[in-house]
Amino acid sequence: MGFETADDAGVYRLDAERAVVCTADFITPVVDDAFTFGRVAAANSLSDVYAMGGKPLLALNLLGYPPAGVPNAVLGEILKGAAATCAEAGCAVAGGHTVRDNEVKFGLSVTGLVHPDRILRNSDAQPGDVLLLSKPLGTGALVAAMKKGRLDEAGYEALVTAMTTLNTCGAHLCEAGAHAVTDVTGFGLTGHAREMASAADACFVFDTTALPLLPEAVELCAEGFTCGGTKSNAAHTGETLRLAAELPDGMEGLLHDPQTSGGLLVAAPADRVDQVLAAMAEHGALCTAVVGEVTSRTAGDPFLDFRG
Repeated sequence: MGFETADDAGVYRLDAERAVVCTADFITPVVDDAFTFGRVAAANSLSDVYAMGGKPLLALNLLGYPPAGVPNAVLGEILKGAAATCAEAGCAVAGGHTVRDNEVKFGLSVTGLVHPDRILRNSDAQPGDVLLLSKPLGTGALVAAMKKGRLDEAGYEALVTAMTTLNTCGAHLCEAGAHAVTDVTGFGLTGHAREMASAADACFVFDTTALPLLPEAVELCAEGFTCGGTKSNAAHTGETLRLAAELPDGMEGLLHDPQTSGGLLVAAPADRVDQVLAAMAEHGALCTAVVGEVTSRTAGDPFLDFRG
């Protein structure tokens, strides 16, 4: 597998029983605490392996930092946070690489393992499938609010929990019966769902009232707590989706909201939904939400349909 359908990682077959999953990702700080930022960045990077149905084996640190102004102790805390998350995932850390940069950037290059017959692509959704989501939406809005002092302690704790929780359940979803998976990250729900729907030439119909949300996420979007990524995501997907007129203020922004270390969007056949939901719950999903369905699409129809 390469980049044919903008999938989450590359996959290389070794033999009939093994294929390696390779990915890399890094982000700028989304919280002030260095250790927590390391945890978030690592979880975000590991997620791509889980989204392919794999298990991470080995990670390499990717760290950019300014030549002055950031103490070595702070950089060390970032690396410690990432190491803690990798240990939680059972993934070894084998060094990495640092470069000088104008701002701090951190993430991982991750190598994982998956059985060639149990790869979860983003392109295999089928009409009749049910759509599931494993984490609440709204990390971008809450991060923007936090930077402006608008986020309370409960909101911050919910935000950190969402961003540091591993998508471990992804490694168990193929066996449970899932057809297709992607993780919802920087392109938001609309961007990543559009990639899945376009690759399957299907329409994803979402019930926005069923979407799991972080505290005050819609209200914060309505107040303007968004980022540049929200606008670029909206521009990228605008002509390929339909939005119900009755959506509450802020919901449209939330649908485009860039997610840091977001959840898995899963397409599962209707007769296997219970098994897939059980696997998600058993293996650490923050939520097991049924959020929509996959329908057939004809030429000219939108790829995404968000209903109120």
